[in-house]
Formats: sequence, structure tokens, C-alpha cells
Amino acid sequence: MTKTEVAYHCQACGALSRKWMGQCADCGEWNTLSERLVEKAAKMTHNKGYAGQQSKVMAIQEVVLQSMPRTSTQSSELDRVLGGGLVPGAVVLIGGDPGIGKSTLLLQTAMTLSQSHKVLYVTGEESVQQVAMRGTRLGLPENKLLLLAETNLEKILQAAHQTAPDMMVIDSIQTMYTEEIQSAPGGVSQVRECAAHFARFAKQNQTAVFLVGHVTKSGEVAGPRVLEHIVDTVIYLEGQSDNRFRLLRALKNRFGAANELGLFAMTDKGMKPVSSPSAMFLSGSNEQLMPGSVILGIWEGTRPLIVELQALVDTSYGPNPRRVAVGLDLQRMTMLLAVLHRHGGIATHDQDVFINVVGGMRIQETSADLAILLAIRSSLKNKAMATKTLIFGEVGLSGEIRPVQRGLERLKEAAKHGLTRAIVPKANLPKTMLPDITVQGVSTLSEALSLMND
Repeated sequence: MTKTEVAYHCQACGALSRKWMGQCADCGEWNTLSERLVEKAAKMTHNKGYAGQQSKVMAIQEVVLQSMPRTSTQSSELDRVLGGGLVPGAVVLIGGDPGIGKSTLLLQTAMTLSQSHKVLYVTGEESVQQVAMRGTRLGLPENKLLLLAETNLEKILQAAHQTAPDMMVIDSIQTMYTEEIQSAPGGVSQVRECAAHFARFAKQNQTAVFLVGHVTKSGEVAGPRVLEHIVDTVIYLEGQSDNRFRLLRALKNRFGAANELGLFAMTDKGMKPVSSPSAMFLSGSNEQLMPGSVILGIWEGTRPLIVELQALVDTSYGPNPRRVAVGLDLQRMTMLLAVLHRHGGIATHDQDVFINVVGGMRIQETSADLAILLAIRSSLKNKAMATKTLIFGEVGLSGEIRPVQRGLERLKEAAKHGLTRAIVPKANLPKTMLPDITVQGVSTLSEALSLMND
């Protein structure tokens, strides 16, 4: 029989202590230590090493490489974010704001895959009747999906061992608890231990596991940060309550590209993949641009996207002009305003500057620098950019225009959507002339500003 001993875990940071203390020695929080039973570590002897089977040390060339089979989720955008489909034994953590569509997306995936694979859907927040009603409302094939309404980890794992599913959904990890820990569900220790047990089950039984995670006010998954280290893939579902479009972004992926982006439309029949994301973000804006609007080419994951960026510059009547950036880094926009003044001769110290990426998109790469400055100049001068013009390029502090990656792919995507002109860094000029789009290269900010008059 395995021997156990009493230990104390901090509910704030998860640190382990062998004796109770009023203040955690790691994070400094007070009255956060809770008692739990843990297995005693096996003693190490000089001759036998650790108890149990010892792992074998082997050279890397001795490792037998096997192909990694993937199972399609029957959703092109979800497959893209996952790196091509579900990998057996993979653990995927999906987070997002309440009501954004996490459970709906996973229920669709579970019911669709249940027609050809064994799928277990574990709900800790709803009853099985509520889940079944939601599936019926969405018009999904529900005759083969296995449902379990349970929050006890030991009972869930027992049911999973009996049914041996190919895929399992845990909705949500914050509602699960294990009897080994004397604390409420959702605490640091509970979330960490439950996630570790589900990950161990997934690896041992080659079962793909989805964990639904709640988010905090700052938008991060609630619970310990180690939760994101335990899982193989971390994806976030983003969107606005007044917008029917949803963005599914991969922040970590051991089986595919990180920062991959999938786009969905929320309908009365659930989440539907968007086949043409660039057309969704443009929304006909390339027909006629207003002052302050520009079309930008960005790279998300493994594909280019064409989005619209808008700027509004207005006279400030307060002592401190406002700087607001929605979908962009505010600190970088402030830096670009200084570059615009120093190397473009355009001052905004007495102007309120507002920047917005249309469609709720969030741009993290520096290729938007040139588009931001040209949009600000367009709004300030109240002069619209030339119709059907694409802009991208990184701007340095000395006013130089630096190249960006995948420039040719961005130009081809723009031509596909009817754009006929592009202003890009000189280093991104294509070696051969593209048939449907005229490309103009610039090396400095002043050159780009002069092209706006053409």
C-alpha cells in the first residue's frame, strides 16, 4: 500500500510546504496554505537508484520516428489552428470570455466527430439535458455522443477508462476537483492537479482532450500559469458581443504553428468557418476609402490577411492630447508619432489621435507601421488614399522603411481581392512584375508621404 503524508499547498501560487505557515514563503500571501495528502517519495539508494522502472538513456539517432496521424475536426478553421487536425494524446486548452462560444464550438466538434469516433463530453456547468437541448437547437447529429455530468476527477477518469474515448471534452477545468486536495474547485491546486491527471490520461491512452478554461478580467486563463505549460496547445477565442465574427488564435502549439488564426461566424446554427477572411475584414472598403482609412497586408500564422485600418486625428482642447489604439500596441503608436514628426515634418502634439483595426482584429507584427503613419497623415490632411491601394512596411526610428516577411504572398492576396496598387519597402519589391497589381517601393518615410499626393 502506498504511504502518504500531510503537505500544505499555497492556493495563490501552488508552492508546496511540509509544515503549515501563516505566510507563503514563495509568494508572500497570507493564510493561503491548505492541507492535502501526498504520496511519500521513494528513497534513493546508491545501487538501485529510484524506485520503479528506470528510463533508458539513448542516443537521438536511436529514436524511432513515427508519423503523427491527425484526425480532422470537420472544421477547416479549427484544423488550421490545431496545426492540421487533432493529434492522439494531445491536450488542448481553450479560453475566452463568457458567452464567446467556447462550449458551442466544442459541442459542434464533439457531435460531428462522434459519428466516426468515440467521443465523451464531460460537463461540469450544465446538465446532460441542457447539453442535449443545445445540440438539438444547433441541428447537430447527437445520436452517438457520450455525455457525463460530473465534477469529481476520480469518477470522470473511471468513466473514461471504461468508455475508452478517442476524444474527451472537459467543460470546464475550473469546475473539476479531486478528493486528494482539501480546497474548493477552481483553486490553484485543484486546477493544476486536475489538469495534470487529465494530461496523464491523454498520453497513456492516446485520447485527445479539450480543456475549457475560464478567463480573468485581464483576459488570461484563470488558475496557475503552470496550466498552460501542462497542455500541448493553448488557443483563445476572441470577439466582441456586438460582432458576430469570432477569432480563434493559437498562442502555443507543440504540433503546429503558433499564432495561427482561425475565423468563425456565430450564427443561429453555431460557429461556421469563414472561407474568405480578407473579404470579411475589407467589407467592400476597397471600393471607396474615406480620409484616414488605409488597406493593410498582414501575416497571421501561415497565411496573409488584408484588413482595413482607420485613423482619426482631431484638434485637442485639453492639456494632454489623447492617444487611443484599438487592435494595436499603444506604445508603438506613440513612438511612430515621434518618427512622423521628426522625419515627416508632421506634428501631432496638439491633436487627439485614434487608431482602430476594423473587424476586431488585433495586429501584433510591425508590418503595420507604415500604414499607421499614412492613415494618420490622411486624416490630418483630410485627404483620402488612392482607391485599391495596399500598404505594409516596418518604420525605423531614423525614418527608414524596413522589409517584412512574406511580402510576395501579401501582394498576391491583395491582387486576389481586386487591389491594383501597393506601397511596400523597396526590399520587398518582387523580382518579376505581377500582372494585376502595380508595386511601388519606398526606402524612407518621406518617400512614402510623397506618394500620397499621386
